[in-house]
Amino acid sequence: MNDDSENPEAPEDPEGPEDMGDVAHRIARIEQALHSGERELVPAWRRMTRGEPRWAVTCVILAAVALQLVLPHRLALVRPVWALPVLELLLLAAVVAGNPRRVEPRTRRLRWLGLVLTGVISLANGWAAARLVGDLLNGGGGQDAVPLLRAGGVIWFTNVIVFALWYWEWDRGGPMARVRGQQQYADFLFVQMQSPELAPPNWEPAFLDYLYLSFTNATAFSPPDVMPVSRWAKMLMMLQSSVSLVTVVLVVARAVNILK
Repeated sequence: MNDDSENPEAPEDPEGPEDMGDVAHRIARIEQALHSGERELVPAWRRMTRGEPRWAVTCVILAAVALQLVLPHRLALVRPVWALPVLELLLLAAVVAGNPRRVEPRTRRLRWLGLVLTGVISLANGWAAARLVGDLLNGGGGQDAVPLLRAGGVIWFTNVIVFALWYWEWDRGGPMARVRGQQQYADFLFVQMQSPELAPPNWEPAFLDYLYLSFTNATAFSPPDVMPVSRWAKMLMMLQSSVSLVTVVLVVARAVNILK
């Protein structure tokens, strides 16, 4: 006799339908992600995007030019002391005129103008730092601690700007190459690249990120939360830390000696 009471079947798993529903839900999400397009699956820093606004890098370059005018005349690379700042302003005006609102790929001439501008600022500040260090090693630098600390601080801050410009200009081929998404391998690994969930989908490094990197590297003398990946990035960060360390140590030591 086929009686259900005499031949009980195995009890159904109460979680079965719920599990099947979860599976169906996951399949639906996967299909939705696939149909949403590959563009959304690729991070912004690895695909073609709009250029970043130019205002940040322009303001920082203007600050570097202003800092050069504050330095003592004996630390200037050329005479008159306003010659290099005027040249830098002319180069900056040419770059801004060619790309006024956003840093976008136009012509290679704009790329080279930006590199020349960064090189001129670097040369002027490097010369000032070398002259200051030479004076301190030779027992010079004056007998007043305040002008010495001011000169050292100006050189240190300009050094932060200079290396921020170099990081910005060379990471993954420069800002114009980053707009095209040409180079897929990063020279600097930011936190948002390692953990995309911590940033909006359209996040990519801009100049202020490189300025932060330069400031923390000059302050801590080591990589903070941004790690250099390529060899040139490591060497450039090592050079910046060395320049910053020598400048700070010698200037502070001389100032303390004067105050005593």
